[in-house]
Order: sequence, then C-alpha cells, then structure tokens
Amino acid sequence: MSNLLSTLRIAFVGAGSMAEAIIRGLLNKGGMRGDQIFVTNYTNRIRLDELENNYGVRTSQLPEEKEAAIRSADVVVIAFKPKDAADGITALRGLLHERQLLVSVIAGLSIATIHDLLQSSSIPVVRTMPNTSSTIGLGATGISFCPSVSDAQQAAAIDMFQSIGITSIVAEPLLDTITGLSGSGPAYIYYMMEAMIEGAVRGGLDREAARLFTVQTVLGAARMVEETGEEPAELRHKVTSPNGTTQAALELLAERGFQEAASQAVLRAAERAGEIGAAISDAAASYTK
Repeated sequence: MSNLLSTLRIAFVGAGSMAEAIIRGLLNKGGMRGDQIFVTNYTNRIRLDELENNYGVRTSQLPEEKEAAIRSADVVVIAFKPKDAADGITALRGLLHERQLLVSVIAGLSIATIHDLLQSSSIPVVRTMPNTSSTIGLGATGISFCPSVSDAQQAAAIDMFQSIGITSIVAEPLLDTITGLSGSGPAYIYYMMEAMIEGAVRGGLDREAARLFTVQTVLGAARMVEETGEEPAELRHKVTSPNGTTQAALELLAERGFQEAASQAVLRAAERAGEIGAAISDAAASYTK
C-alpha cells in the first residue's frame, strides 16, 4: 500500500458501521491520523461523540463546520442508508468541486444517479460495494470509477478499501452481482452456520461446543480454499468418500435443492440491489426537475 492516504483529508457523511470500519482501516493500515478525518451525520450526536472518542477523528453537526470540512476535503465518502440517498446527496450540491473525489458505499446507487442528484456530471465519483467483514479487516470490495476519476484518485480509492480487505475493479453493472455475492454473502454463511449448530445440538452436543466446532470448520474450509488454490469442488470431492458420511449428507442437501437455492440467493440479492437503485433513481427525478 502506498503512503498516498497520509497526505489526504477525508470527510465521511454518515457514521454507521461501514464508515467506522473504513475509518479504523485508514488509521490502522492506511497511515492516516485522526485529525485528517472528519465525520458528520444528521441526527445522532452520541454516535459522533463515540467515533471522536474512539478514533480521535473530528466531528460536527453544525452546518458551517460541516460545510467547511466537506469543501476542504480531498475525498468525501457518502455512507448513509439507501433510503436517505436522495436527500443526502442533494444536500451536497454546491459543496463539491471537480478536484475532489466522491466515494459511495451505498448499495444499488448508480454513478449516473449520483451525478443527477448533484446536478453535475463533472464530479469524480467512485462507486463501491464493501461488505461487513470489513469491520475486522477481511472485507471484499468491488470498485467502479467514472471516467473523470484521475489515476491518483483511483489509487487513493483502492488504498482506502485495501486497508479493510481485498479489492477488485469491475464494470459498474457488475457491482449488483458483487452485492449479491460478497455484500450479502456473509449472511448466507451465517445462516448455514446457524443450521449446522442446530443440527449438532439436536445430535447431542451442547450449544457452546456446537458453535466452537462450526466456527472452526468454516474457518478451516475457507483457509483450505485460499491456501491450496484448489477449486471448492475439488476439495469437496477429496473429502467425500463413496458411500460415506459426507456423501450421505451431500445427497440430502442436493435433494433439498441446496446448491440451486444458494445460487439463486446470489442472483436475487443482485436483482434487489438493482431494484433499490431504480427506486433511488426514481426518487432522484423529483429532485432534478
């Protein structure tokens, strides 16, 4: 990772868990100091106090201080909920300029809609899709750039999200698929883990032991794929003895449609991301008339 971030000022509009994850990464791995980072939100002063106390960042809800921090930032990160996107971005009109980089972590929100809400297509915009594992530095983030993003700004955005995990640059339409895969993906794994724990409890293990073995099993399986470089299907075949216990379990999962359901879940989540984006775009129309 370059030392580019250490020279920048970053303003976060929105102070939720994803903003906090990025802030933590910027401080721990990105080489930034707390005084380089400004955070604001619209209603929750207690949350801002918490971030200020924990990370030494600057915070304010005072209009003049917010506006000054946003205007002077090199990077502005919008990290509010999709339902607040239209109002939140509209409030930034007139505060941003062409030398700044606007980074969105809002699911489904297209670059075109951001430009429409800003009433300016000249603002450099990066659209990203991180996931909740970013909280512990093991995130996976898809990144797309609009044409006006400079090489230096691209490098800064990549460094930001590599401070919380891995990154991949993709064409913007594929970000909805990434949302369905890695954005929502942790929940699929948690759901499976819930079921595994419940099965073990039914089989006689106490819940704490069931949880311990489930967590270690999932960690070990993921690490095997990562370290061996083998495909999941190859590793599955290696642990599946003919007529053995694993084969019996996998046959049951296949009968119940497990693999197809998991694949369809990724596609449905991606579809929903598109629906959310379309709803934001429709809402934006009333702000741009």
